[in-house]
Amino acid sequence: MIGFAAAAFFMSAPGQSYSVAAFKTPMRESLGVKEWEFSLAYAVATILSGLSLPFVGRLLDQYGARRMLPALAVALAAGCLVTSRVDDLRSLYLALPTVRILGQGALTLVGSWLIGEWFHARRGLATALAGLGSSLSVVFFPILNRYVIANHGWPAAWQVLGILELVVLVLPVAIFLRDRPEDVGLRPDGFEPDDDPTPNAVASRRQVPTSDSWSVAEALRDPTFWKLLCVPATSGMIGTGLVFHQTAVLGSRGVSYDWALTLISVQAVVSMTVTLPAGWATDRVESRFLLAAAMLLLAAGVGLALVLPFPELALLYAVLLGLHGSVLQSTGSVVWVNYYGRRNQGAVRGLAYSAMVLAAAVGPVPMAVSLDFLGSWSPSLLLYLAVPLGAAALVFSARAPTHPSRLEPPS
Repeated sequence: MIGFAAAAFFMSAPGQSYSVAAFKTPMRESLGVKEWEFSLAYAVATILSGLSLPFVGRLLDQYGARRMLPALAVALAAGCLVTSRVDDLRSLYLALPTVRILGQGALTLVGSWLIGEWFHARRGLATALAGLGSSLSVVFFPILNRYVIANHGWPAAWQVLGILELVVLVLPVAIFLRDRPEDVGLRPDGFEPDDDPTPNAVASRRQVPTSDSWSVAEALRDPTFWKLLCVPATSGMIGTGLVFHQTAVLGSRGVSYDWALTLISVQAVVSMTVTLPAGWATDRVESRFLLAAAMLLLAAGVGLALVLPFPELALLYAVLLGLHGSVLQSTGSVVWVNYYGRRNQGAVRGLAYSAMVLAAAVGPVPMAVSLDFLGSWSPSLLLYLAVPLGAAALVFSARAPTHPSRLEPPS
């Protein structure tokens, strides 16, 4: 099941910023649209993606990944074909939402949902292993896109992405995937029904306060939920803004276009290298400490982009963002099902991921406005330096919640 989750993460690429970044300049030049016009279209697509996620999460809880994943892959392949035929700004507004909703939003949610259903004591490590699909995706697809665009044009590159969706995610998933371990007579982590997990495995889940499953309404009334929510929201906004404008921002600091684009892959390699240690730590360290550290790493990366004294330090910028990403892939994914249970995890995750995606919609716009109207990237980077510092302080205070049913009534 880890492999299927990794495949879902890997093939979310057509709707992810690291993939779309390679298309931005050639598509914008071909369509004759300005920087802010393309950014605004991308933001609208991202908003629609975010709004769809709670609905997708509820469908996952109801129908499972075995039905949802092949259907989403077929729809995303069709979306890639539609995007390859875009010829003006109006059609861009129709095409981008399709790939953002299905790629960035739905496939990522499916992959996380699978891990939440199949693992418990080893959930952090399993999430880290599946997260390698995301890291490989960030390494592979920018290179593939750049090659196909350079040799065959951006429409052909979108068509290649659509074909890959069908090959990887449709038939294998329909034949072999199962939604839950109970469907094949197992318990989470692969235990037989009569097995008793080892004490060490249970102890490693000490950050989980209870196995009770929270409803969406209960989670929304919990203060911890909102403190945790600031992490994906901050990462979505700032991470998307940086990746979307990376070639231009680093280019203004003397970094070449090709090297700035390659650094997206370097960032993924760093994230992939640290993913397993981050997953191991997720099973043993309180989530709030790891998430606060991730916010500080993001702030350090933004600060370096703001003052980059010489181009060679751009490598350190990629390392910092890669370290941040490794924690987000493990702790940032696991915390929702750890704290709020399996029964409604699709709906609860959907809300959290919706906040991340909606914040991601905002990310590129202030940076584009900063450049087009203020003549510099620096004002937006100063804003993006302050936000993760505040988020780190907030999530540091997010202690594990107790289910309302376990609270003693007031005497």
